[in-house]
Amino acid sequence: MSRVVFLLVPGLHLLDLAGPAQVFSTAAGFGHDYELVYVAEREEVLSAQGLPLRARVDWPETAAGDLVMVPGWRSPTLRGYGPIGAAALRRLAAHHAAGGVVASVCAGADALGRAGLLDGRRCTTHHDLQEELAVRYPKARVVRDVLYVVDGRVVTSAGIASGIDLALHLVAVRHGPSVAARVARAMVVYARRNGDERQASAMLRYRAHVSEAVHRAQDLIDSAFAERLPLADLAAAAGVSERTLTRLFRAATGLTPLRYQQVLRVERAEHLIGQGATVESAARAVGFSDARMLRRLRSRAA
Repeated sequence: MSRVVFLLVPGLHLLDLAGPAQVFSTAAGFGHDYELVYVAEREEVLSAQGLPLRARVDWPETAAGDLVMVPGWRSPTLRGYGPIGAAALRRLAAHHAAGGVVASVCAGADALGRAGLLDGRRCTTHHDLQEELAVRYPKARVVRDVLYVVDGRVVTSAGIASGIDLALHLVAVRHGPSVAARVARAMVVYARRNGDERQASAMLRYRAHVSEAVHRAQDLIDSAFAERLPLADLAAAAGVSERTLTRLFRAATGLTPLRYQQVLRVERAEHLIGQGATVESAARAVGFSDARMLRRLRSRAA
């Protein structure tokens, strides 16, 4: 069981909360064991959109594998907004100190700053607040105009809809990119990435079409891109002939099924290399027999 604890602050934006909550709830619906918990300093919290929300005032026990997330709130400035008591800030700091992940959406980064979790770390927030965040927390390194920033076990996102991107990233890290792509597709959104990786995941860059046959083939490739996938098997999954699948696939994505599989392999390998893997080990992890093909494909994409 992975517990996701949302700390609700008066004036919070509904989408800051609902977006990430929907991601983890959808993942749970696909069989991944998440429990969502909502805590606040009062049992009723009024959102910025006027909808009252109910929460528990006692914090659950959390483990290193759990996530504590602070959705943002309506705030023309950070100072004087987002009231959070010392006890809640101590819980944020303690969860991180115990090995847990702490995340924020939009102005929620200010709560992490007050808890002392931004010092010496890269972080971000909504573009209207990022300059003030840098002034309030001079030991932090505020990254401007990005969707989200991951610095160890502190994860911050820009604002509103970017909380969905952050949550999808966390799902991808834990369960793999195919699960995140499945969640994103169920939510009818595009998964986004940040940093040195391309912001739009390849699993979703090539999904902007209406061909169900191609979607079915892509579902199979997405879930098993590291394996050998004969065209005949893909065509059978799509319910069409091999020739028809190749034609439909190219028309819908601009790629052949093999080239699409290679794109997924390279993207995943780039992620592994960015996490410290060697080129050789990354190549084998994504299904190449050795690093030569990976190097060739990487140089082609450069």
